[in-house]
Amino acid sequence: MNSIRLSVKKLLHYFLNARQKTDGVELSGFSRGLKNVSFEGNNAVLDSCNFNGSVKVGYATTFGIHNLIHGNIEIGRYCQFAPYASVNTFNHPVNHMSTYINKRLLDGLMTKYKTNERTIIGNDVWIGKNVIILGGVTIGNGAIIAAGSVVTRDVPHYHIAAGVPAKSIRQRFSDKVIEELLELEWWNKSEDEIEKLRPLFEKDLSKLNSIYE
Repeated sequence: MNSIRLSVKKLLHYFLNARQKTDGVELSGFSRGLKNVSFEGNNAVLDSCNFNGSVKVGYATTFGIHNLIHGNIEIGRYCQFAPYASVNTFNHPVNHMSTYINKRLLDGLMTKYKTNERTIIGNDVWIGKNVIILGGVTIGNGAIIAAGSVVTRDVPHYHIAAGVPAKSIRQRFSDKVIEELLELEWWNKSEDEIEKLRPLFEKDLSKLNSIYE
């Protein structure tokens, strides 16, 4: 009997986690709230992600397991979310007698005081494991958010932010290189155009004063 149960569990696990493509999104496992997301295409969503609110996701951006994406959120192209990272722009009322927004108090009276500040995540952003991003922040292009950080304020382009609350610990490249990358906007180019830029992708830009050296 135990061997039959084990076989059934393995079979269910295989089918539930089999990769499938639908409307330009590669799904692996079971995620909720996909109807709340506008995907640009060529995206990937791994197991047990949860989406709620109004979410816009750029081309080729991918999500790890157990990502929680709730609220009014715009995410750029070619971003990657590590496991258990979350973005939540909803917040409880803090200037009233109670923060309780459940229907179990006065039939949900306080719900109307819930806030939802828009969060914008740029292009080519890497969000580390267990990161929490709150409402009302903008994360610049090329930024990196270190694992375990809590983002409560804006992060500039091509900066690395870490900590609780997260602070910029350094910028990835020189001002000149960052300026050139923002001007290039490679993430807005077609795949054929990006292919022609392959040599640029292979350079160690941290040692250069220009991407064209």
